[in-house]
Amino acid sequence: MTRLFHLMMTAPSATFTQTKPTETVAPVSLKTANVHNKSSLVSKATPAVYDWDTFKFAPIRESQVSRAMTKRYFADLDKYAESDVVIVGAGSAGLSAAYVLAKARPDLKIAIIESNVAVGGGCFLGGQLFSAMVLRKPADQFIEDLGLEYEDEGNFIVVKHAALFITTLCSKVLALPNVKLFNATCVEDLITRKDAAGATRIAGVVTNWTLVSMHHDDQSCMDPNTINSKVIISCTGHDGPMGAFCVKRLASLGLLKRNAMGALDMNKAEDAIVKNTREVFPGLICAGMELSECDSHNRMGPTFGAMVLSGVKAAEEALKVYDLRKKQDLEDMC
Repeated sequence: MTRLFHLMMTAPSATFTQTKPTETVAPVSLKTANVHNKSSLVSKATPAVYDWDTFKFAPIRESQVSRAMTKRYFADLDKYAESDVVIVGAGSAGLSAAYVLAKARPDLKIAIIESNVAVGGGCFLGGQLFSAMVLRKPADQFIEDLGLEYEDEGNFIVVKHAALFITTLCSKVLALPNVKLFNATCVEDLITRKDAAGATRIAGVVTNWTLVSMHHDDQSCMDPNTINSKVIISCTGHDGPMGAFCVKRLASLGLLKRNAMGALDMNKAEDAIVKNTREVFPGLICAGMELSECDSHNRMGPTFGAMVLSGVKAAEEALKVYDLRKKQDLEDMC
């Protein structure tokens, strides 16, 4: 054993050269694969139909997939770490606000934080398990702007499926160049600043993976990330684990009074939510049903006109205060 150990220690060491796996892959030959099948029964519906016997995807390395996703995501994290507007909640109010704001001011960087994997909040169904979506007029103007068809019922309109509305709106928002959606991510705290007079304002959001935030009590702590922003628009609704989060957080700090949401009254609720969409605390605008936890407005149930028009008004309110909040943000750095 001693001699063997001596030989191992005195033998010339092998030299290993670490080589990086190549990521070049041969292109697919169109002569032998992916020939368009004109005789297919669906050829008139899509050009993406082939002779399946010779069909073959272009080759790829698994690392290419990983790098394609991660480098873009981290580039977005870097870009939007300093945002102009953060919208908390990608439901009907939040996405409507993002749509209007991003089109009105293409120079602004707008980050949307959504705690769920999917966007839409309660807007994939009209109500209960019913699919049609009811919007009271004049919200029909917003639906026409999106290019959606609807049935006119006099004082209200009906879109054939709520999911059609929210997916159309989402696709238009995500196509805008100055918007980034961070989904499966939640806001678990707020960044605050005090001015020389001691007045507090909101200056950003504290974020984490939603699954981490939901398990702080039963796992080791994982510190969060942050996004600085001049203005925050909060539209987190009233239900679920993240419902009315920003209002609840400010109330827990004694900075804002939280009130109980009123019982359902569509006629009172929708007008009140839209008219009272505003900056409820310096730097924080509340829209949609989160506002009911701040003002005690009535619940509105399965009618969505106030959601979209509250989002429109939230965008308008954000631009009213943006220059002031931007000036204060710059003064923080002095």
